[in-house]
Amino acid sequence: MISGKTRFVPLLAHPVHHVRTPALFNAECTRQELDMVMVPLDVRPDMLEHTVAGFRAMENVAGMVVTIPHKGSVAALCDRKVGAADLVGACNIIRRERDGSLTGGMFDGEGFVAGLRHQGFEPKGLRALLVGAGGAASGVAHALLQAGVAGLTIANRSRDKAEHLAGELARVFPDARISAGVSDPAGYDLVVNGTALGMHEGDALPVDVERLERGTIVAEVVMQPDMTPLLVAAEARGCRVHKGTNMIEQQVRLLVDFLK
Repeated sequence: MISGKTRFVPLLAHPVHHVRTPALFNAECTRQELDMVMVPLDVRPDMLEHTVAGFRAMENVAGMVVTIPHKGSVAALCDRKVGAADLVGACNIIRRERDGSLTGGMFDGEGFVAGLRHQGFEPKGLRALLVGAGGAASGVAHALLQAGVAGLTIANRSRDKAEHLAGELARVFPDARISAGVSDPAGYDLVVNGTALGMHEGDALPVDVERLERGTIVAEVVMQPDMTPLLVAAEARGCRVHKGTNMIEQQVRLLVDFLK
C-alpha cells in the first residue's frame, strides 16, 4: 500500500520499455518489509539535469536508479560518488541524503560478476574482452579486474574512450593486464557486450560472431530481449551464453540496501 510515508525511487531511462528492474526491486522491498517503491520514468537526455534537480527537492524520494543512456551524464550531477562510481565516473544509483545532497554509486559490475558466479562461471583467470567503455561497461571492467581476470581488453567504437578507461583502471590495478584493442573475440575465454547494441531491432552485432570460438562464455548487459541476437548467434556456434538479466537479478539487493 502506497501512503504518505512511502519513499519513492524513480528509475530514469530513455527509452524505458525494456527495463526489468522495478519488478525485482519492488519484490525485494516487499521481502525486506520496506515502505519503498520504484517507478520507471522515461527521461530524455536533454531533460536529465532538470529531472534530477526536481527529485533533489522532494523529501520522500529515497534516491534514483539510473540506466541507459544516463549513467555517465548523471555522475556529474552528484555531490559525491563512492566506490566504483568514483573510479569510473558513472552511476547506476543515487541516494538522496537528508540534506538533499546526492551520493552516487555503481553496482553494475558487482551485479555482473555475482551473476556470472551464480550461473557457475568463475571469472578469475579468464582472458576477457569487453566491448564498450560507457557507464555499464566501466563498472563491469572494474569488477572483472577485482575478480582476478587474467587479462582485460577493452574495445570501443571510439578508441580514445577505451584507452582512457584502460588508463584509469591501470592506476587502480597496476599489476593487471589491461589494454585497449579491437572487438575481435578470437582467443578470449569471456566476451562481454557492455554496449546497448542488441536492444533495438536492426542493431549491428558488437562482435564478429564468426570469430567466436566454441566454449567461449558470451555475456550481455542488455536485458531486453532476453536472448539478444548476439546470444542467439553465440549459442548456435557452441558458446556458453550469459543473459543480461542475471546482472540485475544479483544486484537488486545491493541497490535496495544502498537506499535504506
